[in-house]
Amino acid sequence: MVEMKPRRAIEREFGVPIAGEIVDTARWTQTAIKRLPVQGPLNWVEIFGRSAPVVLDLGCGNGRFLIGSAVWRPDHDHFGIDILPLVLRYATRRANQRGLANVRFAAIDGLRFLENYVPVASVSEIHCYHPQPYDDPQQVQRRLITPAFLALVHRSLIPSGRFFIQTDNPGYWRYMEQVLPVFFDYHHQEKTWPDAPKGRTRREIIALRRGLPIFRAWGSPRPGLSETDAIRLAESLPPPIFDADRSLRELDDLEKEACV
Repeated sequence: MVEMKPRRAIEREFGVPIAGEIVDTARWTQTAIKRLPVQGPLNWVEIFGRSAPVVLDLGCGNGRFLIGSAVWRPDHDHFGIDILPLVLRYATRRANQRGLANVRFAAIDGLRFLENYVPVASVSEIHCYHPQPYDDPQQVQRRLITPAFLALVHRSLIPSGRFFIQTDNPGYWRYMEQVLPVFFDYHHQEKTWPDAPKGRTRREIIALRRGLPIFRAWGSPRPGLSETDAIRLAESLPPPIFDADRSLRELDDLEKEACV
């Protein structure tokens, strides 16, 4: 008689499966970097123990996109960051339980990470999904997507690399459409990403279910644009001053209520 193995449960979030299966505890990994070095840049080969294309997720949240990418692209290494230790706990737990050796997570903000820790022209992909628009006028200076930030993204990518970005905030999107083409060969993604028709992130899943528009784009570094030229262009462009839509705060509350 053939012994049947118990069927592994599929982990879901808002009804949408999270990629990968939870493996036996003996195969769990440790994906959290508890403390980054005082000074960078990082050495990707030392971190992952091999040479492979590197994917960054800036503001990775609970790791839904990065874990899915790591599961389906084992030949790529993945590094996710977020400023919220709470959501990173869920990200690391899920990656650890799936035995993923090609994922690391660290708590740090995106600007400081690119500026101090990412080597020049060392990354194949950078993803930035739903950066916080900070609708409080007293906090607009905290907005991540600035010309200086985009110059750092351009500096970090290999020539054939790609930058992926999306938001559900119309004001933020209008600003992005002004500045993104300065640094990248810009492409507007009309529909959902082909790999995740129900959403790459928890925020996108919620917004799609409520019928809210999602604005997506991707691009490769503009060829011939040097680091010096990118910095000079960044200094000439306007900062992200726009009127954020406060009605979208409801989505923020929903994310906080179901942060697991």
